[in-house]
Amino acid sequence: MKSTHLSLIAGAAVLAAVTGFATVTAPGAPAKTAAKSATVLPVERSSLVCPAPSGSDLAETRYTAFTPAGEAGDAEGTAELKPALPVVDDEDETDPKKIKKAEEAAKKAKEKADKPVLAVKEPGKPVTAEADGASAPALAGTATGRLAPGWAAQQTTEVTAGGARGLLGVSCTAPDTDFWFPGVSTAKTRQDYLHLTNPDDSAAVADIELYGTEGALKSEVGDGITVPARSSVAVLLSTLTDEAADRLTAHVTTRSGRVGAVVMSAEDGAGSDWISASDDPSGTLVLPGIPADATSVELVAYAPGEDDADVKVRLVGKNATFSPAGSATLHVKSSMTAVVDLKDVTRGEPASLLLTPVRKDRATPIVAALRVVRGKGDKQEIAYIPATGPVGARATVADNRGKEATLSLTAPGATAEVKVTASAGSEGGEPVVETHTVKGGTTLAVTPKAPEGLKGAYALTVETTSGGPVHASRTLARTEGGVPMFTVQTLPDDRGTVEVPAARQDLSVLDD
Repeated sequence: MKSTHLSLIAGAAVLAAVTGFATVTAPGAPAKTAAKSATVLPVERSSLVCPAPSGSDLAETRYTAFTPAGEAGDAEGTAELKPALPVVDDEDETDPKKIKKAEEAAKKAKEKADKPVLAVKEPGKPVTAEADGASAPALAGTATGRLAPGWAAQQTTEVTAGGARGLLGVSCTAPDTDFWFPGVSTAKTRQDYLHLTNPDDSAAVADIELYGTEGALKSEVGDGITVPARSSVAVLLSTLTDEAADRLTAHVTTRSGRVGAVVMSAEDGAGSDWISASDDPSGTLVLPGIPADATSVELVAYAPGEDDADVKVRLVGKNATFSPAGSATLHVKSSMTAVVDLKDVTRGEPASLLLTPVRKDRATPIVAALRVVRGKGDKQEIAYIPATGPVGARATVADNRGKEATLSLTAPGATAEVKVTASAGSEGGEPVVETHTVKGGTTLAVTPKAPEGLKGAYALTVETTSGGPVHASRTLARTEGGVPMFTVQTLPDDRGTVEVPAARQDLSVLDD
């Protein structure tokens, strides 16, 4: 998942260009001392958007927001998520009474949108809110000051019956301009809605492209989709094309503005969940956190460039990394989606998937995601695991409850050590810190130790303290009516810090 923060670098660069703030050596002048290394500082502003949780009247949703404790400057700041405005199409309305009624409704919606649904008050303690039914709106917001670094939020929805049955979880994401979604579908058995949420005060315009196993699908209605200011729209992917395809890759870009993007997928007889965007195209990808009891695993990959990709497919298991029988390599044609059925590849042990180029000198970038099934028949449930970047310095997942959470830690290369902090509970409890060693080439699945005296929900923060990169995900699981419901969220680096280049005033450039 992506994270876009307002950087302090931009301000420094502008100041340098206007006033000569950065050091420049004039022609003929003595050489200056080498520039000092950049200073790492906490970000001062970050944004998040969350899609509308569900279209089901049976939906029960809980929102959780959290900022990790740590060094984040002296500015107090705020961290609020507010409802997005409803999109009203009344351009063709001529009845004065209906126009007035629409204006009154829009006014009330605006007043409601000014009131936060979630507001973090202090680092280290999560806050929660609940919403029932199909009317819960999308959310958008900004964190500033000491509440900005690492600000995270999640919405978790349970639907116990109907076509959207399942446990649906999604981490709220930073708005961006480019997203890849391997694993979407326009099949008659699927209802895949792409949710686009615009947090800004001006409209955004987005384009949607769909790519199947034979290349791009014909579509005349996926271009120029307007997302009004501070609003959210949901696009049913099957309405963009006449072709019904089981496995596709969707590419979302914006012509103007920025949006948050995520896909809600409901599959007849198999449940529902969110499909989050894959990490940026890369020659090497990690998809962490396949549950030990997965009954079916399907890999969907796409090569966006002009070259085909030949990829090694390896399973990073509990004790070693190995190639699945019959699926050691995958050929992904340029601009086409490739699908591999890995069946019950984990065979009772937790694992992650590692994709690397067959030849290092031909590392063609790809995007990828997994469709994972637990259970069988009418008692099965689905979830999706996108390729994700490493934890890096720190990553957080906001919503955890009792013993429902499993944390998956994968070290695809060198052995690494990580620190895992379970925060205070939203209604009480003391933080707990654990340290785990993840051996190189293995996946470690752990049940996090809950906060002492836990009440409510808590957040998990993972920090890499030594060794190689670690990729992580968190699974929430519960059984309802015999159905093993679950959802998986990845933990990429929260990018809570930014490098600010060292600079000093030097007006020698003004000398003759």
